[in-house]
Amino acid sequence: MSYIFGPINSRRFGLSLGIDLSPKTKSCNFDCLYCELKRSTPTDKISNPPRVSEIILELKKALDRFKDIEVITITSNGEPTLYPYLEELISKINLLKNRKKTLILSNSSLIYKKDIQKILKKIDIVKLSLDCATNRCFRQLDRPLKEISLKKIIDGMVEFSKNYNGSLVIEIMVVKGINDKEEEFEKIDEILQKIKPARVDISTVDRPPAYKVKPVSFEKLFELSKNIKNLPVTIARRDKEEALNKELSKEEIINTLKHRPFTKDDIKTLLSPNSINIFNQLLKDGVIIKKDLSGVIFYDVNSNQY
Repeated sequence: MSYIFGPINSRRFGLSLGIDLSPKTKSCNFDCLYCELKRSTPTDKISNPPRVSEIILELKKALDRFKDIEVITITSNGEPTLYPYLEELISKINLLKNRKKTLILSNSSLIYKKDIQKILKKIDIVKLSLDCATNRCFRQLDRPLKEISLKKIIDGMVEFSKNYNGSLVIEIMVVKGINDKEEEFEKIDEILQKIKPARVDISTVDRPPAYKVKPVSFEKLFELSKNIKNLPVTIARRDKEEALNKELSKEEIINTLKHRPFTKDDIKTLLSPNSINIFNQLLKDGVIIKKDLSGVIFYDVNSNQY
């Protein structure tokens, strides 16, 4: 198939089929330092975009073959909102999806545009990138076209979040020495408090990047995540990352969860075996409860008890 790929088992969204809207060449208005695709000159269009009819034909075949798919992911060898027939494509996908969720992975560059907001409202899960809160960081890390404005992006995110009824997920990619400062995350949190997304995903470089940049550790990601207040946060955990084995008491676990819910990966990486036993007992006793937020299970304090 030319446009459909997968299935891919995503820890954050479930079993997914991907739709690549620019399979032949990278088409993006950013040239992010951490991109897993090769470096390229930013562009504001997709050359020779595929026809909607061709994509839908392939999608039908894939859905017939893989009947247990949970999510249909609209992505691109670049930025999917540059695809000129996006509204038509989404409308036709929605006729096919049945109980499956639709998801788009966007760099947020065009979210300030009213027509893009209108289109994205038809998607069940919208994942937008927000790597930086300051213009200097944005220009250094995401390397956008000159005319792209970080302020417009932020204003567009806030506006979109107020009128969107689906699940809005914000992703932050952390690169060592660029956006890994507490000051940057404090400013990002100010923005997130206005957006109020369903979830915030924090990750770092874990695939060969376009440029010579380095990842930060899980422990660093966790420390940075503490600057994000009262929002569910997932932290990507690489398998090779060593367990931190933090010894937390019952009271410390409860207090921590009040400020930031945990995912399964958080529990596995952060807590010692003894603290995990305490955690499991709190869960059994109903002090801690499970919540499903856009496909990721979070553990939070039961507000009826605390």
